[in-house]
Amino acid sequence: MTELKERRQKAIAELIREHALASQEEVASRLVSLGFEVTQATVSRDLEQLGALKVRRDGVTSYALPDRTGANGGSPSRLAAVLHDWVHTIDVAATIVVLKTPPGTGHLVGVALDESPFPEIVGTICGDDTIFAACRSAADALRLAATLRDLGR
Repeated sequence: MTELKERRQKAIAELIREHALASQEEVASRLVSLGFEVTQATVSRDLEQLGALKVRRDGVTSYALPDRTGANGGSPSRLAAVLHDWVHTIDVAATIVVLKTPPGTGHLVGVALDESPFPEIVGTICGDDTIFAACRSAADALRLAATLRDLGR
């Protein structure tokens, strides 16, 4: 990573932690005010690389970083909090556990699952409000779904 890119991404992380920024344009505008020359494409890539997510809290949508959403670290208590706060339903479809979340929070839950110690999970695919957790067998999927439901209560 270049020094400029590293400084820019650190600045973006600080901005997200300090301000409720709802759009890439807001992030770019703040960066320009700090002396960075950026394009929307650069800001988009930086946000993706930082793992920034749009989350809705108290009716306001803004960017958050995984360390501010409870999705970093693989501890069961963090996963339990993420499941409790963000997952509406957990269903099984053959060897896939399907988790439904509010719009914009699928990635947050997916990161928490990816960092979890469940050997049943082969991999995850995250959308805006849906996560597919692929398991090796239907029995693994049923077991994982039950465990996640219990953990999220």
